[in-house]
Amino acid sequence: MSKTRKSLWAGAAIVAGLGAVVAALALSTAADVENFHRAVAQAGRRLPAASAGSDAWAGLPAPVQRYFRFTFGDAPTPALAYVEVEMAGRFRRPGRTEFAPTTARQTLAAGTPALMFDATTPVMPGVWARAYDAYIDGRMEMKAKLLSAVALVDEKSSPELDRISLRRWLLESPLYPTALLPGGPVRWEAVDAEHARAVVRRGGVSASMLARFAPDGRLLHFAAEEDGDLETPYHGSGEFAARDDYRLVGGLRLPMRFRIARAAGGQRFPFWEGHVVRVRLHTAQGLAAQMEAGPPM
Repeated sequence: MSKTRKSLWAGAAIVAGLGAVVAALALSTAADVENFHRAVAQAGRRLPAASAGSDAWAGLPAPVQRYFRFTFGDAPTPALAYVEVEMAGRFRRPGRTEFAPTTARQTLAAGTPALMFDATTPVMPGVWARAYDAYIDGRMEMKAKLLSAVALVDEKSSPELDRISLRRWLLESPLYPTALLPGGPVRWEAVDAEHARAVVRRGGVSASMLARFAPDGRLLHFAAEEDGDLETPYHGSGEFAARDDYRLVGGLRLPMRFRIARAAGGQRFPFWEGHVVRVRLHTAQGLAAQMEAGPPM
């Protein structure tokens, strides 16, 4: 066999070997992701959000009562355990200005702060990255992997990241609004006729966001009351999340369109915007309702 042919065979063997390693790492990542989703669902089943009728809203700030009337109507509120949400839109990576088409999936517990988010977004033609954040038992883990194999971001639990993840759970709560009812982990503070402050606590960690409500009761957005650090290699929760396109799912009005941004110095910098493709509501007993949301209205 000629040297050239031997070199070609050797090169092919190396490529095949690297491909096998990447495939094995990708399978390991996929297993980790699914385990995190299951862990959040289990946390939700252990401690589902309590149902609370309108008589329990009497002491809440007026705009919050308006939001609950809009969201729940007169029907009994379901005791949600967790929700599964699939999304599509466009995402901007930290430090970049361009957006790329992105799909994502979330599992979020309704009665206790826990969530799992995983997303796939292109990095360059033919190359993609999978990013995922898990927040379970008060601790977070954040990773981004090229081709689901090569680590680009690997952040472990810390007091600041755990607090950001707790705020992330609060920021996403319009998708599982029973989490915001009295008796759960969130308490409300009065601000004015359009705003109220939501405060969530887990253990010794707390996070808060200012909610703005429309006259008809819609929750328009959550906003942090302090600037974010725009130099971090991750977006974290973001400091601003707008919601729109509310639709009925299992008797609840849930927002199907979102725009999430970093914020500092009086400016907002969107990084993840799109719409819900599918949402599933689960009680401790099983699937309660689901919707294929389709394109934004």
